[in-house]
Amino acid sequence: MSPLAQVRSVLSKPFMPAVFFLSGVTYDTLTLTRIDRLQDNLLLLIYLLLLGVLIVLTGRLGIEPAPDREQLATLSPFARWALASRPYYPMASQFLLGGLFSAYAIFYSRSATWTGTAVFFALLVALLVGNEFLRDRLSNLRLLVTLYAVVCFAFFTFFLPVMTGYMNAAVFLTGAVLSGAVTFRVVQLIYRDNPDRSRREAVGVMAPALAVIGLLVGFYVLNWIPPVPLSLKFGGIYHEVKKTGDRFELSFDKKWYQIWKRSDTTFPADEPIYCFTAVFAPVALKTTIYHHWFYRPTSEKPFAHADKIPITIAGGREGGYRAYTFKQRLDPGDWRVDVETEDGRIVGRVSVQVVAQRDEPPTIRTVLY
Repeated sequence: MSPLAQVRSVLSKPFMPAVFFLSGVTYDTLTLTRIDRLQDNLLLLIYLLLLGVLIVLTGRLGIEPAPDREQLATLSPFARWALASRPYYPMASQFLLGGLFSAYAIFYSRSATWTGTAVFFALLVALLVGNEFLRDRLSNLRLLVTLYAVVCFAFFTFFLPVMTGYMNAAVFLTGAVLSGAVTFRVVQLIYRDNPDRSRREAVGVMAPALAVIGLLVGFYVLNWIPPVPLSLKFGGIYHEVKKTGDRFELSFDKKWYQIWKRSDTTFPADEPIYCFTAVFAPVALKTTIYHHWFYRPTSEKPFAHADKIPITIAGGREGGYRAYTFKQRLDPGDWRVDVETEDGRIVGRVSVQVVAQRDEPPTIRTVLY
């Protein structure tokens, strides 16, 4: 068997799609480092542009009659190439959608928490996995346009805050409007020279996409979309926090065998308690976050608001903007600190159990961050 035949034999194995899928996600995880990196955002923009072109070509070739030999001879080289490449459009669309969903899943995973903000992240993961089984259906124009609206929406949600330096409801809604406008333009290009069909079909193709954008805006209202581009790089509870030069000294109870421990998980009720966090934000982005303290006396009761302390952060630092808040003599029970945006979305969460007394004296260790 020739080397080429051996390669084809291996590629035809049923497990190879899963190998390529996992390899692609792993590669993206290692290479997509910062959500504000120009190179990564330009690549995503190129993917969006190419996918839009593919959708326009798929739509136009689907509504126009196939040319005969005489008509084919009069076409431009690009038009002939577009016709010859038509069987590969679903495969190319699947590749571009997979690249976009993979990048979004990685970026949004850094901001998602196991709260309501995980809903949109879970949707992106479902679309990433489901895309592997959609190749035979990616000639469906309505499905393609709807998926295009989703990838545009996910892109503008983090791209506009990165570019403008602002993160609020107005910026988010601007991104939603842009997503709808770009999707509308793609549909308009498909039916541009077919006014009769545009009246019958364009609305039917565009309606699901607009409905999905409206649904995602509803996700935002419900705080179900992760607060990209913010992400919690580090957080913990400490006995004391002091700034020394450009570093913070973090003191916590750590026994010699607790190798991986990085902060306190239990804390005495009669001592001051510090919550230290480092929140990543893109360069030029300045916003206010909150340390929102919650308390419950027992696990049978729900958490209740205890205090909400604002912190103004500035972006750019790789390890995140560092800040802390502290409280005096907390009541015994379960405590947590939600790191929240101004609109209430959770960037991260730090939990601790406050106890009335310790079984043994603490062994205080100090680390630098």
